[in-house]
Amino acid sequence: CNRWHEFNSPKPIAMKKLYLLLNFAVALLFSLCAYGEGETMIQSPDGNINFYVFLQGKQLSYSVTFNKRQVIEPSPMIMTVDDENITQLYSIGKNENFKVNETYPWLGLNSKAINHFNGKRIALRSIKGTEYYLEVRVFNDAVAFQFEVPGIMNAIRTPDEATVFTLPAGSTAWYHDLNMHYEGVHTKKLVDTIPAGQWAAPVVTAKLPEGAGYAAITEADLKNYAGMALQTNGNHGFVLKLAHNQPASYPYVLRYSKEDVAKLSQIASIIGTITTPWRVVLVGADLNKLVNSDAIHNLCPPADSTLFPQGIKTAWIKPGRAVWKYLDGGGDGTVENMKKFSKEAAELGFEHNVLEGFWSRWSDDSIRDLVKYSNDRNVGLFVWTHSKNLRDSVVRHQLFQRCHDLGITGLKIDFFDNEGEPTINLYNTIAREAAEKHLLLIFHGANKPTGLQRTWPNIMIYEAVKGMEASKLTDRATHETTLPFTRMLAGPADYSVVHFGDRRKNTTWAHQIATAAIFSAPLITYAASPENILTNPAVDMIKSIPSTWDETKVLPPSEIGELAIYAQRKGNTWFLSVINGVTPRSLKIPLSFLSSGSYQVMTVSDDKNNPAAVKIENKQMKRNEEVTLDLGVGGGFIGRFTKK
Repeated sequence: CNRWHEFNSPKPIAMKKLYLLLNFAVALLFSLCAYGEGETMIQSPDGNINFYVFLQGKQLSYSVTFNKRQVIEPSPMIMTVDDENITQLYSIGKNENFKVNETYPWLGLNSKAINHFNGKRIALRSIKGTEYYLEVRVFNDAVAFQFEVPGIMNAIRTPDEATVFTLPAGSTAWYHDLNMHYEGVHTKKLVDTIPAGQWAAPVVTAKLPEGAGYAAITEADLKNYAGMALQTNGNHGFVLKLAHNQPASYPYVLRYSKEDVAKLSQIASIIGTITTPWRVVLVGADLNKLVNSDAIHNLCPPADSTLFPQGIKTAWIKPGRAVWKYLDGGGDGTVENMKKFSKEAAELGFEHNVLEGFWSRWSDDSIRDLVKYSNDRNVGLFVWTHSKNLRDSVVRHQLFQRCHDLGITGLKIDFFDNEGEPTINLYNTIAREAAEKHLLLIFHGANKPTGLQRTWPNIMIYEAVKGMEASKLTDRATHETTLPFTRMLAGPADYSVVHFGDRRKNTTWAHQIATAAIFSAPLITYAASPENILTNPAVDMIKSIPSTWDETKVLPPSEIGELAIYAQRKGNTWFLSVINGVTPRSLKIPLSFLSSGSYQVMTVSDDKNNPAAVKIENKQMKRNEEVTLDLGVGGGFIGRFTKK
């Protein structure tokens, strides 16, 4: 039966009052039996999301509702410290309420982040006497919770977790396993059919049954702790598993020693206070709500003003687009050839040039020469290195100092391939020490982002995605229409957008160009060589696509793995971008996102006779008109609307 505060039936008033009375009585019994005593509830500022904390027997548990319908069904919160289940309780203690309502500048799909939530800090005491806190924050588009276990003087303790996220029966989930770490292809499954024991790398996105909306499970503010993955329990639940319980990924086994692999199964030890990352569930009525959620970075601390005096606006934080000699020919890894790449980057108006490992064989004088040549054209250089080179603090300091002295803009650091606590600590150490030398960062071969770009604005992007480097991926159309609503909910992904050759597989040129807008990032690398971009008939459009936006709207009928339609604004110019999956479809997209007045419009659409060609049109349009599209397999479209 429904609990009385969940009731929302349109019955006649008299019957409704009677039903409410009966339901209230039943609810008291139901609450005691199913939820236990001491229930507490935290509600979102708009009143649509409720987070319940209660006891089932003696086990601390929770549930989440959205518009009075279940998002997370009653599920245990499980945390152990030194093998003690501290979430076994006799009662729930006192709590303190608080709230935040603020905005701050952001580099992403929107230029302003909204941090608005109601919070509660709950005192807890385990059956064996361990005292600790549970903090809950409920946003208008997310819920989040974390545990804080105060430190014991000089004590080394080992935490573990097994909290369950139980989705309603009939939900459809998108997830991929851990074999390739975070570089997998998502599977779409009805949760009722998923057997126990399957691994799932966050973000796991679910479409709730009967039009109830969407949910996505991940974590935020991951530091001084092991990373989280999920494992299915066979009862439409996903169980939190820390790194020592996770299988070693194929890339890690390939690149590291047997001794290194064996260390991954060692449980992390923590001295002092144990503070878990935030366990996050994004919630929304539609995909637009999920995509535009700021909750993940909201849950991270602001940047240190001594390192970043103006936060993300600090002068040396330089977002932009990058060229890359790796996936589209491009010649030898020589200084002269990289000068050519920087020259062509400048012709495109791009801000960066990413160099692979060949740079390390050059002399400092050669690097200075290339840096000066590039900087004279307003192009910064990123250089690649293996993460294992940075485990040693002396080597790390020397490399960062050398890059700083040579005038290099940033580093692309690769092959982390696990989320054990030592690796998570290395990420944060790298971010801090790179910031001290004014170096930007690309984390490649990396774990999922957890919002720490707010704390470390010099982290421009994480890979954590099967991107354009995956030459054997045949169904790129489905993959690329899945990622915006799964992996990219956690933050931008270093996918390497836009390829005009075979790597695009079952997608068209117009589709590829549109991904540059939909997959936007503070540092977005293009897969196509700058020469091939400059000679493409759509070069004018490509040049104009920014790396960050002032405003983003996901438009219907977008659907995970099938279709993505984005309207994005930069200043007074709007872009409408569409990428299609494998099902041909006809669309009529209203231009109601535009303001009044006339717009000069440039469109890039599919050539129906040739997927490796585009059709370009220039015209004038107004907000009361619509764009009509006939999209084939992997089709695409991008339009630029400039206010007259």
